[in-house]
Amino acid sequence: MMDSPLRRKSSSKSVSQVQAQATEAMAEPAYTIPVFRQRTTEETEEYQRVTTNVGKGLAVIQEELHRMRMATKAQVESLELQREVQGMMSKRSELLDDIPKMPDFLVALRPHTVWEKTPVKLFCTVQGNSRPIVKWYKGGVPVDPLSAPGKYKMESKYGVHSLIISRCAVSDTAEYSAVATNQHGTATSKAMVTVKSELFFFFFINAAVFPSVVISVCHRGFRSFAGPSGAGASCQLGLVPHLTDIHASKLEVSLLDRFSVSFGVEGGSISLVCTMVVVPDLPNVPPLAQWYRDDKLLKPSDLAEMAVGGGAARLTLPHLAKDDEGLYTLRIFSKDGTAEHSAYLFVSDAAPSAAGAPGAPMSVKAYDINSDYVLVAWKPPNTVNEAPITGYFVDRSVSGSDTWVQCSDAPVKVCKYPVHGLVAGRSYRFRVRAVNSSGISRPSRKSDKVTALDAAESERLQGVPSAPGQVVATRNTKSSVFVQWEPPKHLKNLMGYYIDGRVVGSKEWFPCNHKPFKHNRFVVHGLTPGESYAFRVQAVNVYGLSDESQESSPIAVEPALATPSAPSGITLLSCDGSSMTVAWKSPKHCGGSKVNAYYIDKRNADTLTWKEVNLAPVTERICTVDNLTEGTFYEFKVQAGNLAGVGVPSAPSAPMKCGAWTMDEPGPAYDLSFSEVRGNSLVVLWKAPVYTGASAVTGYQVDMAKKGSEEFVTLNQEAVSQRYLQVSGLEEGATYVFRVRAVNANGVGKPSQLSEPVCARALPGTREIVASVDEETGDIFLSLEACEICETSKFVWSKNYKPIGDCPRVGVTTKGRTSRLTFTKPDKDDLGRYSVVVTDTDGVSSSHTLTEDALNTMLELSYAIRHPVVPLKHGLNYEVLEKGHVRFWLQAVKLSPSVSYRFIVNDKEVTSGEGHKISHDVATGIIQMTVDHFTRANEGTYTVQIHDGKAKTQSSLVLVGDVFKAALKEAEFQRKEHIRKQGPHFSEYLYFTVTEDCTVMLACKVANVKKETTFHWYKEEDEIVPETPPNVMSGACALPIPLFSRKDQGVFKAVLSDDRGKDTSLFDISGQVFDDIINALAQLAGASASELVLQCTPEGIRLQCSMNYYTEEMKTVWKHKETKIASSEKMRIGGTAEMAWMQICDPSDKEKGHYSIEICDGEKTHARTFDLSGQAYTDAYEEYLRLNLTCTVWGEPTPEVTWFKNEQEVTSSEHTRVTFDGGKFSSLVITKVTPEDSGKYSINVRNKYGGEFVEITVSVYKHGEQIPEPKLGQPKTAAATPASTPVPPKSPAPPSKTPTPTPSKAQTPAPSVKSPTPASTPVPKSPTPTPKSPTPTPRGVKSPTPPRFMKSPTPPRK
Repeated sequence: MMDSPLRRKSSSKSVSQVQAQATEAMAEPAYTIPVFRQRTTEETEEYQRVTTNVGKGLAVIQEELHRMRMATKAQVESLELQREVQGMMSKRSELLDDIPKMPDFLVALRPHTVWEKTPVKLFCTVQGNSRPIVKWYKGGVPVDPLSAPGKYKMESKYGVHSLIISRCAVSDTAEYSAVATNQHGTATSKAMVTVKSELFFFFFINAAVFPSVVISVCHRGFRSFAGPSGAGASCQLGLVPHLTDIHASKLEVSLLDRFSVSFGVEGGSISLVCTMVVVPDLPNVPPLAQWYRDDKLLKPSDLAEMAVGGGAARLTLPHLAKDDEGLYTLRIFSKDGTAEHSAYLFVSDAAPSAAGAPGAPMSVKAYDINSDYVLVAWKPPNTVNEAPITGYFVDRSVSGSDTWVQCSDAPVKVCKYPVHGLVAGRSYRFRVRAVNSSGISRPSRKSDKVTALDAAESERLQGVPSAPGQVVATRNTKSSVFVQWEPPKHLKNLMGYYIDGRVVGSKEWFPCNHKPFKHNRFVVHGLTPGESYAFRVQAVNVYGLSDESQESSPIAVEPALATPSAPSGITLLSCDGSSMTVAWKSPKHCGGSKVNAYYIDKRNADTLTWKEVNLAPVTERICTVDNLTEGTFYEFKVQAGNLAGVGVPSAPSAPMKCGAWTMDEPGPAYDLSFSEVRGNSLVVLWKAPVYTGASAVTGYQVDMAKKGSEEFVTLNQEAVSQRYLQVSGLEEGATYVFRVRAVNANGVGKPSQLSEPVCARALPGTREIVASVDEETGDIFLSLEACEICETSKFVWSKNYKPIGDCPRVGVTTKGRTSRLTFTKPDKDDLGRYSVVVTDTDGVSSSHTLTEDALNTMLELSYAIRHPVVPLKHGLNYEVLEKGHVRFWLQAVKLSPSVSYRFIVNDKEVTSGEGHKISHDVATGIIQMTVDHFTRANEGTYTVQIHDGKAKTQSSLVLVGDVFKAALKEAEFQRKEHIRKQGPHFSEYLYFTVTEDCTVMLACKVANVKKETTFHWYKEEDEIVPETPPNVMSGACALPIPLFSRKDQGVFKAVLSDDRGKDTSLFDISGQVFDDIINALAQLAGASASELVLQCTPEGIRLQCSMNYYTEEMKTVWKHKETKIASSEKMRIGGTAEMAWMQICDPSDKEKGHYSIEICDGEKTHARTFDLSGQAYTDAYEEYLRLNLTCTVWGEPTPEVTWFKNEQEVTSSEHTRVTFDGGKFSSLVITKVTPEDSGKYSINVRNKYGGEFVEITVSVYKHGEQIPEPKLGQPKTAAATPASTPVPPKSPAPPSKTPTPTPSKAQTPAPSVKSPTPASTPVPKSPTPTPKSPTPTPRGVKSPTPPRFMKSPTPPRK
């Protein structure tokens, strides 16, 4: 507020006369003064209304007449004074021209106090002969207008010297002096200029808008304007004046630095800049500047960017082309006319695409635009030393695309070309390239966009209105903005406008209206309070929409400044008989600015005259009015003031009697307010009563009722001592009123005035207080982000609903919508309920209770932040590298580039140098030290200490004892390995593999070898020479071990050597290694094992299983009825390299049952089974009793087979049966064998390549006969049964095919057959035949094992 507010003129002469007449009338004997208390309410109100209106009307009319009279008088006196001064000055100048005189100030400088952002003018009048020169100083320093262009302006006219300071700032507060100097002396005049930081706003509204407007003069330092409904109303569409155009002639512009002749290169960029001084320098109203090229007005575009402001006018050409060459002129409109400057811009050709190629064409334009073709024309480039131009290529591009299509196949000879094949409605751009014998030029600047349309469509587009002009947005309410714009220059049957808006920072526009609006001013509603928006406008008519206007400047959504509305609810709080304490409620509308002053008027209820109670403003909503008459009734009214002025007064209060309060109970509480209004709860607050009664106030009771109801409910039966109450259980959306009654020892006092109605509903976007810890500083704080705020809003923090104020325990900071309450040294004393209220909003508030547990948790987090530790992914560790180097390392989660660290070994710091390399990697967080030569001296404790900003940590590694010995051993090994690898060496030492055909391979890999490198195999120091020499150049060597068995156990060695060195690899095949090889073989054998096959032999029945490879070292188990079979005379177990078998000698019924073989490879068991029972056993037993001669035959083509007995061909009959299966197995089966079947049997095989003949002698003895021993030199024969092995015929193979190997003779001994008398036939001892097995083996099963009755080297069974 101002220090010396003007006093309001509340009375005049006419008012005094009216009052005097009223007094005389009342003094007449016939007139009886009515008793005030006997008046009815209606009569009192009517009386007050009439007296108020009469008093107001007379006072206002008198004030207006007085103002007009004084203004006219001042104007006349000013004109007369000017005439007199001019006359006197002309006479004095004639008299004093010839008299020498030192400077003398006729009118000295006077001090000024102004508001921020307003101009001030210092002036003085000085005389002297000769004419003095005046210089201006600020604080003893000369004022230089060029130091702040547009800030200062100095004038000297008719002996009056002035200094104008535009848009004053607080920093302009200083002592200014004018120093006048001539040859006779110097004179100085000084004055103080004070700039205040608040600014009063004055609003001038055209009186024609309000036919009944009454304008009141200055009152208490404010100027206010009221319409019929009172001041403070928000701006509505019809009440806002049009924008005031600030013409360029109102600005004074002086050009300073000017652009000179400029030179540019095609494809580059250039800026033409001219600096200037503008007075006044208003950021939102720059001077009008126009740029011309060759006297043609330029418009802002992507090719010509224009900017005016900051004391400079700038034209930027970002993409130079030869079209830009020309004479550029800047024309500035100023108060004194126009200021111009011109200079030429030269644009040279860019470097050609090929040496000697021409320059680019110019001025490409499209003419004769139609729906499917246009005519493109251009200007040729200038050629100096280049070859003549032979033609041009024309290219086109769809607008918005960077793809160019050549329109002509051959160069065009003339500078015009009709482009056909366009798509109607699509927009195109064109460019041209010149061609000569050296190449093709750079493309020209592309033409303006043209749309392929027919004449009618073109006419329609030409009827579209031009874009609207400047768009200006101004504040209106807290959720709306007033937008105005200049109409288009070409209206063309305008239908209206569409207004679009967007949030500043966003690229998405939203529509503000959905129907064309006819006026050029519009109120945009539904905006977010405090958010900033920009707006644009489009004009519309029957032909369509215009282009968008330029965007408005951003504007924050906040209420427009206006005077506050009237306060209300004046209530009496206390009275002592000579003074009355009254309080009142805040205005409903603050006018967009904080209410910072209240003025109270009083009057006797029986009079019409109001008297001011306070000259200085009252900032609180309570006032004690003194010097009152006891027993008199008084009325009060209150006015509120803000930056915009003083608002309208409140309605007069009810008449209040000035009588001393003597009751024992307390007076009413007052100033009820609400905080933290939510859907089902709120907090009601109040102030203590001024009158406490006969004893101190001990508590309060709060009553609540729904709006419009008289049924109040007491919320607390026991009085609360604090002056706030949390109310819960409300109905969301319901409206309530509250009252408060104070309680003391004498009883319950008067209820307070009813509160304003409050709706139980949270504000949209309401947020709660957040308790947290600052991640950077570790400070514990409470924070609230307000959902609504304005420029004058403040965050008021309270503890237990008592304002905190300046407290050393906390600090409050506010940034934008967020306020933070930070605790300096939080402890248990800070526990409690904290709340915050955002002023000048619709009740934005919140609270938070800080509990001990929550505080302890945040204290722990705060300590961790303030004493940070560098987090580690891995602590200090070591690893042995190649060459025997040892690397000590750790990894942090994150490191900054400024990290520092040090390695300490056995309490001594180690630095990077000889034998140690220390480094780190910020990206990975790894810190490492490499020890080149690791020895016994390196045993000890290793520690790394890290400092990274405020954080630090350390990690240690104890490397002693067995741990150190293991590290040292590994380092020495790696060192030796490095030396070994300098010559030929094994990259992989000997290892074994087993192939699919069950061949064991000893393999290794070699490296760093050459052709001269030798490789040798050894077993037990005996060299092994493989059939295929090892090839070291292949990088791998292998030694095959076929038919692996126990005999292959031993130590194998591989030796690699040349002139550079020698390397050896040992492989011990024994123990576990031998078992592993056998298991690997067993795995392949088990996987390839066939099902069990039954085979009858002379000795009995044989079960056999074929597989890739078999050796007795494999873990093979035969089972009969799940019982393991041990090899015996009855059950013999054996096998060959390709088969495992189990022989049942002299089978009987006991041997019937389920048989299986299990092959174990160490991990898995492979099982095969056979059910020897039922028909299967019967058939096998009968087969056992037969004589079966079988021979395996080879040959291609398949040979013919013939059997002979005693050189007589044997044919199939009931007694003898001849078979030849699959062209491979030929058998002769003799049933019911008798001694007559003895003889010489032979088989003859033959094909076209030859044949072979095999003989065998069969002797059959009767049962009990003595079998003779064979003679010396003769093969042995079976004792009871003839046994001879036939030799299979060898069939020659064709020359072109691989010869088929001849099988060797069977080694299986043939058992003899017990036979009765020669005439008898062996009778099988078998029970009744049983049904056949599900998988019976057919008789005469083929097998590589020789059948019975064949010769064998094994002696016959006796």
